[in-house]
Amino acid sequence: MSTAELTDRLLPQRVDNTYRGHKLALWLFGAVVLMKLAMSLNSIFNGYVVASSADGIPLDTFPSSAARTVIALFAIWGLAHLMICLLCILVLVRYRSMVPLMLALLLLEHLSRKLILQFLPIVRTGTPPGFLINFMLLALMIAGLALSLLRSRSNRSVQELYS
Repeated sequence: MSTAELTDRLLPQRVDNTYRGHKLALWLFGAVVLMKLAMSLNSIFNGYVVASSADGIPLDTFPSSAARTVIALFAIWGLAHLMICLLCILVLVRYRSMVPLMLALLLLEHLSRKLILQFLPIVRTGTPPGFLINFMLLALMIAGLALSLLRSRSNRSVQELYS
């Protein structure tokens, strides 16, 4: 695939519901969005449990005001992800030509967050299970992005007819 084709896939000239990638990428995108939606709602409404168990942050050792601050930051972070998930749902339902871009943005956000945590690590207890979920999300996003950039067989057949 040429650089121009890749750019056209990531930044389509027309934003419409015409999806040109592999159909499996739509399912992977939907699974990622559904998981992120659940995670964001859980962070908003159940921040203490998410921070202390899923992420291994020892909130019970923090002063109560510090623990409330962490829980509030989890809720705010969850709200930001909820807004991103709503945009992703809109893309999935109405603007499918933007699926590769949204997968790339989700992947960029995920990797950027990991990079920030390398420089500003969070003290954690044990090996929190959130690592496995994030690793699975990373794998789904990479696979979804790769598949969304591939031209589906039906699109190849149509393009060959007009060549």
